[in-house]
Amino acid sequence: MGADSVRRPPAPKGPFGARWFGGTPRATRGRHGIVRPLLPHVLLAKAAIPGHDAELLCYRHDRDFTYRVDGVELMTSRVHASEEMLAELTLTRPAARPATRVLVGGLGMGFTLARTLDLVPQDARVDVAELVPEVVEWNRELLGHCAGHPLRDERVCVVVGDVGEVMGQGRDLYDAILLDVDNGPEGLSRPANDALYGDRGLVRARNALRAGGALAVWSSVEDAPFAKRMRGVGFAVQEHTVRARGHKGPRRTIWVGSKLPPRAPVG
Repeated sequence: MGADSVRRPPAPKGPFGARWFGGTPRATRGRHGIVRPLLPHVLLAKAAIPGHDAELLCYRHDRDFTYRVDGVELMTSRVHASEEMLAELTLTRPAARPATRVLVGGLGMGFTLARTLDLVPQDARVDVAELVPEVVEWNRELLGHCAGHPLRDERVCVVVGDVGEVMGQGRDLYDAILLDVDNGPEGLSRPANDALYGDRGLVRARNALRAGGALAVWSSVEDAPFAKRMRGVGFAVQEHTVRARGHKGPRRTIWVGSKLPPRAPVG
């Protein structure tokens, strides 16, 4: 049986008007000469990104989901070990005390949030700041099952807004702040994220932390100047290199900065 004889499945229809991405699905010849159709990427939904001209696109490919901006993959439900490590490296560090209040910056696909909930007490509160309201909707209606539906946990409080503004709402609020916003300090999907990772943003994060608290930042690339900036505003920084798939895959960088006591005045 040749490729042309394969019956192509109809385009799936979802709650957000799904359609094929990339045209008509093709076919490939597998083992024993069996012809199988190549599964297409299906555009499920799209959303405007405040402060950015491009849109955030949500695709499905078989059982997996992907977010893309300007043709660049931001994240996928297939690979999420480093997002979980963001929570693990922060909340299980030797100096960490039980975290009763945590801020997660960027909901994404919920994997950092889900791992955070595994590691905090039952009486904890976990605030999640997500700038794009549609991302919250997608996690509730489209892909929440991938991370075990963490938004259904009663300890979670969702804030639709800029995580930088959430951090600026008070002092000594959080035991830990976990930032997985964009692809790291470079601010790929939103130029305004540069302010989040600059000196002013880091000082705001430090002020929002309780004594002994920690700020953790996920990045797709190394960035030595960023670690230096963290140290310059009063963090003791540990830099971790992790793999996207746990023991393999692209390398990711996670900085965990423990809040240092204020410096004593000189003289």
